[in-house]
Amino acid sequence: MSDTDNQWYFDLATGVVSQGKAGNWTDRMGPYATKAEARDALALAAERTRQADEYDEAGKDDYDKA
Repeated sequence: MSDTDNQWYFDLATGVVSQGKAGNWTDRMGPYATKAEARDALALAAERTRQADEYDEAGKDDYDKA
């Protein structure tokens, strides 16, 4: 059993949380260390997106200064 077989994944198409790579890779989010993290995948992604947007809006990602 590989390490990814022990990880947890969230299937966007079905909303099912599974251990190991099940389903179509285009619908799979993960890997996550725990079943709870996989179950909360959409909330986690939304929070990470909010944080990234906040970072961008603060001007901390200014490529003109390179």
